Amino acid sequence: MPGVFDDLDLTPNDLELARQQQAAGAGYIDLTSSNPTAQGLIFPPEILRAATADFWETRGYTPDPHGNPQARAAIAAYYATRTPPLQLAPDDLFITASTSEAYALLFALLADPGDNLLAPNVSYPLFEYLAALRGIELRSYDLIEAENWRIDGRSLLAAADARTRGVLIVSPHNPTGAVVQAAVPALELLGLPIICDEVFAAFAYAIANVPPLAALHPTVPVLTLNGISKLFALPDLKLGWIGLNTAARHLAPRLELLNDTFLGANSLSQHLLPALFSQGMPFVAAMVERVRRNLDFACATLAGHRRVVAPKPEGGYYLFPAIREFSDEDTVVLQLLHQGVLVHPGYFFGDPPGIHLMISALTAPPQFSAGITHIAEALN
Repeated sequence: MPGVFDDLDLTPNDLELARQQQAAGAGYIDLTSSNPTAQGLIFPPEILRAATADFWETRGYTPDPHGNPQARAAIAAYYATRTPPLQLAPDDLFITASTSEAYALLFALLADPGDNLLAPNVSYPLFEYLAALRGIELRSYDLIEAENWRIDGRSLLAAADARTRGVLIVSPHNPTGAVVQAAVPALELLGLPIICDEVFAAFAYAIANVPPLAALHPTVPVLTLNGISKLFALPDLKLGWIGLNTAARHLAPRLELLNDTFLGANSLSQHLLPALFSQGMPFVAAMVERVRRNLDFACATLAGHRRVVAPKPEGGYYLFPAIREFSDEDTVVLQLLHQGVLVHPGYFFGDPPGIHLMISALTAPPQFSAGITHIAEALN
């Protein structure tokens, strides 16, 4: 019997071969990295050391399908500080090993093989693999680029059918930076459960703050995802969570069973979570400020460029500029790579109209400013 991924071609494509060749020669400035630890963003070790001091003497295995109670209380307190506040009880929360695991659990919770979920046409490629593992179809809805990548409500409604079981939303969106700032009427009409990924919620840019989608849609079941990889730059400690708003509480018993089946979240990361929230926010603020300064520089440098259109993203830490006067994205990316700058083509993220590049503003500022300057000159 064939495996799910047997038909995938995993040989390096032309862009990867060119990257390897450039790396072996003159090298390049990497503007694609989303790994904070590779960009010098290291969460304060003194906080981690102090928070683990009592763990080793008192540790024990006390599995809970919702997760460590103190950790859940800290998460609930965090959502109460959001704008607008999102009121979650500790029992509305489920701690997972990662956001990716949270997605996998929710796909299993909501859909059977042959069912479908609605996902944006511009999207992080993780979704298609997780859907394939579950035998679920992903059906695309459009984002409107001319309106800051707003969700196209008509497209969303048209994509749904009798086997649609939920909607995927990322806010701030990866990679466009779009933020859902008000209730979406089409979501109310559908009434389907919404999986909302808010891992970039701390990174507001062109707007004052990122509202929790669950607070905008209190009568629709919303399952909110986040974790410490992006929020605290701790991808190595691996911890995520799922928050259920009041309208989603009826899903809790089955989600409890699913999470209890794996119990993937480790005890140490859960033990650390209260300290991360109580002591780590100054680090988060500094990280957000780095991204903001990088985006300020990029938007100012590329403003008025004849070929690069780079509107300010509403949030997140990516820039997703449109490129004019080129026939395809590979041509642009290869030209930039040969001149010493690595960016991702837009088609890595689904099917955006036109030609786009993905640039990470998480990059260390000296490399980021040099890379943006190179792009502005090379494409002029």
